[in-house]
Amino acid sequence: MKVLITGCAGFIGMHVAKILLDRGDTVIGVDNLNDYYDPRLKSARLGELEQYAEFSFVVGDIADHKVVNEIFAAENPQRVINLAAQAGVRYSLTNPYAYIQTNLLGFGNILEACRQHSVEHLVYASSSSVYGANTHMPFSVHDNVDHPVSLYAASKKANELMAHSYSHLYGLPTTGLRYFTVYGPWGRPDMSPWLFTSAILEGRSIDVFNYGKMRRDFTYIDDIAEGTVRVLDKIATANPDYDNGRPDPATSYAPFRVYNIGNHTPVELLDFIGTIERALGMEAEKNFLPMQNGDVLATCADVEALKNQVGFEPKTSLVSGVTRWVDWYKTYTGYM
Repeated sequence: MKVLITGCAGFIGMHVAKILLDRGDTVIGVDNLNDYYDPRLKSARLGELEQYAEFSFVVGDIADHKVVNEIFAAENPQRVINLAAQAGVRYSLTNPYAYIQTNLLGFGNILEACRQHSVEHLVYASSSSVYGANTHMPFSVHDNVDHPVSLYAASKKANELMAHSYSHLYGLPTTGLRYFTVYGPWGRPDMSPWLFTSAILEGRSIDVFNYGKMRRDFTYIDDIAEGTVRVLDKIATANPDYDNGRPDPATSYAPFRVYNIGNHTPVELLDFIGTIERALGMEAEKNFLPMQNGDVLATCADVEALKNQVGFEPKTSLVSGVTRWVDWYKTYTGYM
């Protein structure tokens, strides 16, 4: 297949692209290489992909509809994976326009280009943050998610609604993936594994919010990437049993689907930190702080829909994943 991946220089984008390239697909990568975090990391990820003859890269911003239209017209991709987004919950509290520009306007441009060019399947990144302050565990794709607690979460919920409208109006098959706390090699410097690991190695204290009383469904990057590709291969279809009288947020009478991708094994934040400490052989100095705006107490993914309909569920253990993360971090940063 010829697959277009937006955000291909990102954490998830690079890993998804490698799986597709390794199996022989052609990948067109698009990324604006912004400076939300060190662009050198993005360039290094691109270097991993540029070793493949079937990979090509275009610098472009999906918020620019002219650029998006030109790329689609030139490449005519069969399937599209939209991973380009302004990430981060806390950043959305101080930089809201970045989310409106990329996550809303940019995603609208992708949807319209997919319609105009008869794309077979659009898979896009949603987020576990759409569940907001929901306390019903595990989070199910069949739950109502109308109460986001950050603009980032609201933008991801909006993506799902926008995708459904295109599935309904134009028959465009779309699948949204609610990713749960992704970690692993090539991860982002603004995410907790990087922040914790770098601080411990450098002898700095780490910030532990809500005094450590938080739980997250940490999910290893290889599981996230494999699940994304598995979903790409399973084109979204209408649910023949859909009942308009009892609407299901995860399916539709249109070719629209939403899945959770999480390890479905939530971990206490202090246990996650402890796993990093043991992998490093060093103890963290902890700075305990209150809850931050936009954060939630716990996340846990119900992956039954993914398991039953796609035949996949994440399985990498925390110890295995953290060990591989720490090994990569030391190699990448040159820490001895």
